[in-house]
Amino acid sequence: MNSQNVKRLTRETVDEPSTNLGKNNSKNVRFRREKRAAMAQRGIRSLLIAVAIPLSLALCNVFFFGSAEGYGAVSTSWRISKPFWFPPLWALHMTCVASSFLMALSAWLVWADGGFHRNPTALYLYLAQLCSSLAWDPVVFRMAAPWVGLLVCSATFGALVGCSRQFKEVNPIAGNLVMPCLAWASFLAIVNLNLLFL
Repeated sequence: MNSQNVKRLTRETVDEPSTNLGKNNSKNVRFRREKRAAMAQRGIRSLLIAVAIPLSLALCNVFFFGSAEGYGAVSTSWRISKPFWFPPLWALHMTCVASSFLMALSAWLVWADGGFHRNPTALYLYLAQLCSSLAWDPVVFRMAAPWVGLLVCSATFGALVGCSRQFKEVNPIAGNLVMPCLAWASFLAIVNLNLLFL
């Protein structure tokens, strides 16, 4: 009998830790799932904030400063002889808003990878790009100052080139998202040059 009790005790003592590990393991798995879900919610929330702020600034900029005063008010003859490749005003504004969205998404990708903490120059370049792109509409459309608009476009282009290089070091996808914005800034510079000489 004593040998049977010993066998039962050893089996029970061996079985107990395995059941406890199973319970702890299921708790760990559930804890990890909850932790991942909480991180995903924070990630989505931070993405929404990171995109909503620049996008709302761009929309407010279009709403308050997006009239056609500087875009076609240089002279009445200019409106008639406007080059065929000049985009309509609504397309210009929609592309500015889309560019703002792409830059915000790109900046969020860099922020999510910790790029702004490791390299604050990327943050400064992004903020410079944001401010100069927001300044372009009031300068060109409200003030009708194409020379200043060309300087603002040049500053935007330079900040975008810097953002592209800095963002690519942190996240290659973020660096590639800047490329359409670079193309758009160069197109705006060409539009500004034509506004100067027409």
